[in-house]
Amino acid sequence: MRRSKQALDIEETLRILEHAYRGVLSVIGDGGYPYSIPVNYVFEDGKLYFHSAREGHKIDAIRACDKACFMVLGEPEKESGDWWFQVKSVICFGRVRLLDVDADRIERLRSIGRKYFPEGYDIESDITRNGPRAEVLEFSVEHMSGKAVREK
Repeated sequence: MRRSKQALDIEETLRILEHAYRGVLSVIGDGGYPYSIPVNYVFEDGKLYFHSAREGHKIDAIRACDKACFMVLGEPEKESGDWWFQVKSVICFGRVRLLDVDADRIERLRSIGRKYFPEGYDIESDITRNGPRAEVLEFSVEHMSGKAVREK
């Protein structure tokens, strides 16, 4: 990171990654162009997990090249009396693979469901109904950094 004063410590970086609601996954798309997709995710055991359709541009891109980038923004914060916001972000570089063991795939779908579905929602019924059509992507983080920027 060029501006080291803006760097977040690892604890704050992980907190943002664990609690952010949505992020952006970027892969290398057709013709070498970046392809970025907003995604829901969970961060568990030091890895990121996303659900996906079993086919499409994102899956084709990952099969062609497993290198990827993932970014999340924390909630903007404003100090009393200031008009500007402080925004914290996390960026991860790593590799993505499709989970090929059904038990692992189903467990990660449960984790995603626990994060995003309302309390009392029947996650198991949803997985039974929609799980066979869902892919789960595992993002292994090779490098991660957090940053705080004052938008002044």
